[in-house]
Amino acid sequence: MKYLYSIVFIFLLHYTTFSQTLGVGTPESQGMSTQRLQRIDKAVNDYIDKSYLSGVVVLVARNGKIVYHKGLGYDDIETKKAMDKDAVFRIASQTKAITSVAVMMLYEEGKFLLDDPISKYIPSFRNPTVLDKFNPKDSSYTTVPAKREITIRDLLTHTSGISYAGIGTREAIAIYAKNNIPGGVDTPFYTLEDAINRLAKLPLIHNPGEKFTYGLNTDVLGYFVEVMSGMSFDAFLQERIFKPIGMKDTYFYLPESKFSRLAGLYTEDKNKKVMKVTGDYGNYSKKKGTYFSGGGGLVSTVTDYAMFLQMLLNGGKYNGQQLLSPVIINMMIHNQIGDIKLGNKKFGLGFALTTEAEAARLTPSEGTFDWGGAYSTAYWADPKEGIIGMIMTQKIPNSYADIGEKFKVMVYQAITKLN
Repeated sequence: MKYLYSIVFIFLLHYTTFSQTLGVGTPESQGMSTQRLQRIDKAVNDYIDKSYLSGVVVLVARNGKIVYHKGLGYDDIETKKAMDKDAVFRIASQTKAITSVAVMMLYEEGKFLLDDPISKYIPSFRNPTVLDKFNPKDSSYTTVPAKREITIRDLLTHTSGISYAGIGTREAIAIYAKNNIPGGVDTPFYTLEDAINRLAKLPLIHNPGEKFTYGLNTDVLGYFVEVMSGMSFDAFLQERIFKPIGMKDTYFYLPESKFSRLAGLYTEDKNKKVMKVTGDYGNYSKKKGTYFSGGGGLVSTVTDYAMFLQMLLNGGKYNGQQLLSPVIINMMIHNQIGDIKLGNKKFGLGFALTTEAEAARLTPSEGTFDWGGAYSTAYWADPKEGIIGMIMTQKIPNSYADIGEKFKVMVYQAITKLN
């Protein structure tokens, strides 16, 4: 309860003070040090020089002003093409926050309640089952009835029991593969209606509400937005979120005129040194795709995503338009999973949340919300200190993702005056 009241106070106190749209300011004008921010350059360039990473884009904003925004290293390590700070990145699971906002916009319109069963709107989810016994030899299984239906809140908090294709539990990976369920990233040639209705018939890994299991929940929510709005999910995001905010470089599938801005994709060799991905892997955003993955399908830039995060810090307002009420955003950035374990963090409606314990471990304030993407992108927004931080590269897998936490430390050590 102490956590709830303290974050309510911080959010309501600070959101009215931020600039309505992102501008550019000096670090000193926002209580930060230019000299100290330059430590980021040295740390990131050290990873690039050691061939841990190829190129990186970093952005720091405070109180509505961008105080640091740079492209470091190379977009192409072979031709030495520099990393452009306006490069387009595969943001993968950073898509989830945007989908969650879309859901909550419809919630504001009185179209549903968070504790409604999803089967009320997508009937194929009626009478869910839970995996009982699994045979790894042929991926056959038995089930038992779930104790209750999946709710929309369960989907927003990854407590439904739905797992992930490709990266989920051993059983789910096998069952989803056998049933041709797309993971949402690099799976352009499906449709939400078909894939989600087939997923709905497969067993849950556990009963709804029992624990946190990262899964295809947000893809289900993308289809839910289509059902509730009568629009394609892609069109809904463009009309209701991207255009009002001014996010001109955020898409599921890029227009051909922007293909050249898509950042190069990298992986690791046997020595964990960076190397280019070969073949067509990662080029899904250049297809004429039909699958709009709410969990991982978008590409974007750090500037576009910073505007989205600033809208949230503004209490739902950006460019003179109120996309969400500050009351609804306040709900989204509060613990929605009770005592369910998630390390030092909790989970709201679409974001991980920094608790008192996590704030004692690392620099972001209690109440900060964050997430990241599989291709090595990450963001956070700190309502108390008015900080937006983003670090984006394109590498999968990435043995040196600790640069993300080091980046957080270097952002906060540059603060010279607390909000």
